[in-house]
Amino acid sequence: MVNPATGEPLANVADLSRPQIEAAVEAASQALGPWSAKTAHERAAILKRWSALIMANQEALAQIMTAEQGKPLAEARGETAFGASFLEWFSEEAKRAYGDVIPTAFAGKRYFTIRQAAGVAAAITPWNFPIAMLARKAAAALAAGCTMVAKPAAETPLCALALAQLGHEAGLPPGVFNIVTTTRAGEAGEVFCQSPKVRVLSFTGSTAVGKQLYRQCADTSKKLALELGGNAPLLVFDDADMDRAIEGVMANKYRNAGQTCVCANRIFVQSGIYETFAARLTHAVAKLTVGGGTEPGVMIGPLINTKAVEKVDRLVNDAVSKGAKVRIGGARHGRGGYFYQPTVLDSIVPGMNVMSEEIFGPVAPLIRFDSESSAIAMANDVSVGLAAYAFTRDLSRSIRLAEALQVGIVSLNDGLPSVAVAPFGGVKDSGLGREGGRQGLDEYMDTKFVCIGL
Repeated sequence: MVNPATGEPLANVADLSRPQIEAAVEAASQALGPWSAKTAHERAAILKRWSALIMANQEALAQIMTAEQGKPLAEARGETAFGASFLEWFSEEAKRAYGDVIPTAFAGKRYFTIRQAAGVAAAITPWNFPIAMLARKAAAALAAGCTMVAKPAAETPLCALALAQLGHEAGLPPGVFNIVTTTRAGEAGEVFCQSPKVRVLSFTGSTAVGKQLYRQCADTSKKLALELGGNAPLLVFDDADMDRAIEGVMANKYRNAGQTCVCANRIFVQSGIYETFAARLTHAVAKLTVGGGTEPGVMIGPLINTKAVEKVDRLVNDAVSKGAKVRIGGARHGRGGYFYQPTVLDSIVPGMNVMSEEIFGPVAPLIRFDSESSAIAMANDVSVGLAAYAFTRDLSRSIRLAEALQVGIVSLNDGLPSVAVAPFGGVKDSGLGREGGRQGLDEYMDTKFVCIGL
């Protein structure tokens, strides 16, 4: 693995083979009984200690993240705290995994339900949020009483290993939380999907890979949580608070150099403010500093690898060839390597690939619209539906948008809605299930109905 800011080798990490991955699943299976037998309060105490240890080591974890993933240190610190918040949240939710008492239909019978750990859980996590995504899955699974085997992205294994070490220090018994580092992503996926010992698979990544895992899990009938691709629309109406809208777009679009599944991919701006908004956004983007994540004042780090840079370059060139105008940026950065200039594209229209493909880079495509109905129609005209954003002062319009946008997350007048206490997930090709919130436990628990004859 390499540092994406410098291209220099960073560390050597074990590249586990299929038998070793299977051994990790076996370890989780052996640990399941004792872990699920612990009381919710006992599991909660360990998760709370784990959360506290993450925060005590926030700076060290942030340095690791910036070195292997590239995001600026300030963002890495924020992600570390975000990851810790899931362990704190689910440590409490473990105590609230309530069942129900059901009114009886017959005088001689009593009914109730209990919720129990589904079994061994497997997790496949991405490189763009290497601590937060793993912590979000592990916190819910372990709180529910499951054990876990997790495969981090090959680009960012160090964050996962550091997280596991802190979990061990917090008191996680052997086998409860297992990390498998490997470049054999296909083999790891096959083990997780085909093993009857794995009862839950949670995956964050591309829609194409998610659908493949979905098919592979059919023979073992697992519970699946799939957080897949996004193509988020962001709508700015004539009546929006302009300052707030610019601030929201900047925080949402350029965070992590645009490498987030919920960042705005298509920015729709109403005609009455289009030119003013475009000019002000361009002015704000011009102030962004590009560089290595540990350099003072840097706001945009490198993309993760050469393939990512080539994709962004391809999408920008395609748009320009079809009539788009570059207001700022539009090319690889002068620093070379994996850096790309923060970009604003003007005059985006249907038929350009940026309208249908997830960019995953620091590029803001602007699309003009006239009416609310046309904006909603264009926003929904994609196969995915993870997140959507809108800036407007009109309360009635806000309610209409919240109901009409075909996504799992709607954020109004706020560019950064994700929190541990609320559910995260999408509709359509953006996946299945929810992470975070009280709903996050559901992916890792089975509901059992108990009937008692008196």
